[in-house]
Order: sequence, then structure tokens, then C-alpha cells
Amino acid sequence: MPKAAGGGTRPYAGTDRASAAEVATVASVSRRAVVHKEQPAAPGAQAPLPVEHSHPGAGLPRTLSFDIGGTGLKASVLSRHGELLHEPVRVPTPYPLRPEQLVGTLASLAEGLPSYQRVSAGFPGMVRAGQVISAPHFVSPDGPGGQPTEELLHVWARFDLQGALAAALGRPCRVANDADVQGAALVEGKGLELVVTLGTGVGTAVFWQGRLAPHLELAHHPLSRKGLSYNEVLGDATRRKVGNKKWNKHVRSAIEVLRALMFFDHCYIGGGNSRHVDFDLPDDVTLADNTAGILGGMKLWERS
Repeated sequence: MPKAAGGGTRPYAGTDRASAAEVATVASVSRRAVVHKEQPAAPGAQAPLPVEHSHPGAGLPRTLSFDIGGTGLKASVLSRHGELLHEPVRVPTPYPLRPEQLVGTLASLAEGLPSYQRVSAGFPGMVRAGQVISAPHFVSPDGPGGQPTEELLHVWARFDLQGALAAALGRPCRVANDADVQGAALVEGKGLELVVTLGTGVGTAVFWQGRLAPHLELAHHPLSRKGLSYNEVLGDATRRKVGNKKWNKHVRSAIEVLRALMFFDHCYIGGGNSRHVDFDLPDDVTLADNTAGILGGMKLWERS
């Protein structure tokens, strides 16, 4: 049994993309004003941060962490020590999905969770400085694997998700690629560590001595002799089509390809479909708990 362990598209003319402030307005309408049970601050004043020493894992700052996926959206709040202060809550990812709907859905998902002082989110695509460079799951009205539309390509390209979430939730926010976030919770800082997430699609992250390397979207690189990408060979649609037995053979083969490509010292396999991996893994490959997508959110705030 496996071992267990703890490119952007240029927008086209003719369609206006929502600004972070506009998205925040949409999101604020979708959630109750009593999320944190705080009194509104006076105009121009900064709202005080809550202090709740009676709650288990008390201590500030707390991090609201979102794990954004092509199939589901998850959230929880972490203590300053990385403890989960609430069981992760989840809703299915709605389609078609525009940026303002994602922000509004995430804001609603945070209702009822413990109070927090900062926000982080892992996004399934290329992210730079909090802006979405690519959103492969969200550019089709039908969701992952569907035909992209010009309108959705436009509204997602260079969307400031980090700014929109910060404005909607009233807290500072950091957003990064979801595999990078998960990897931050998994790596030990020893040599070259590779993180592979198996879910709706495939994510990868590379760390050298604990430091995150520039993100590469290996999921879109050819993997098979037929020119099929990692996403097409290892994604959830293929797993459902060919069955777990054949899919596991693909996963095993992909690990060896990545080993030959990177000479990793250790590889972690996470994501929701990691639970379907059922072959014996080599000593330098480990299955990771799927909560890493939430737990890694705190690590975004520990990076300089």
C-alpha cells in the first residue's frame, strides 16, 4: 500500500472586466454583515482586529484559508500555529463561473467560521502578484474540459483576485497557485522537493531547500507519445473514463518521467484523487493529506 504523510491570454476588446472594487460590492451583498460580529468602523477608520482568547488555538493572527478547485471550494481558519480552528467547509464549484461570482461564493463560504485577521487562497492556475494569468478550469461555461469562450477568457485574464478578496473580506490577502500553497505545507526543506496534486487537473510545485521555485504549468506540457498533456492523461475526466487501474499505471509512469526530468530528492502526491493511488510507492514518493491545500495558506504569510 502507498505510504501516507502528515500562460496568460490577452483580453479582447469590447467587454469590460470587473474591477476589484466592483467585485467586492457584489461579494458584500452575498454575505451577511454579521460574519465576524463586529461593529462597523467609523468612516476612514480601520476596523479593530478581534481577540478571542477563549477559543481553542487562541492567538493572533488567524488565517482564513481558501482551497479553490475545479470541482469544489473549501475554506477553514488556521491558528498562528497552523491548527485548524474549524472543520473545513466545502461547496461545489459553480459553473459558469465569473470572477465576481467566485469572490462572492468564497465570501459566503467564510460565514460562520471563526474570526480571522488575514486571508490566503490557492488558485488552480498561473498566479503572479495576486493576479490570475490563467484560469483553465473557469474559462468554459461548462467547467473543466469545456470549450473556452472569449468573454470568460477576457474577464479572467489579469484579474486581481488578491485585491478583490481583500476588498470583499476587509482583510489583507495573498493568493498563489494551489499546488504551490499545498507544497508549502508539505515540504521539509531538504534538497529538491516536487509536489504533484491530482484532482480535476494536475498541479505541480518545485521547492529547493524549502524555497519555492518559479511556478511552471507542467500540467499543459505533453506527457504521452500522442501529445496528450499531464492534465489529459492524469486528470479526473480520464480517471473516470479509463478506470482506476489504468489511471494508476499512468500515474506510475508520470512519476518516472518527472524523476528523469527533475531528479527530485522527494516527491509528494496530494490532491483529492491521491486517495485513488493504490500501487506501492518508492521510498522517495509519499502520499499527502488533502488538507494541505488549507494548511498551506498560513505559509503564504511566512514567506518574505
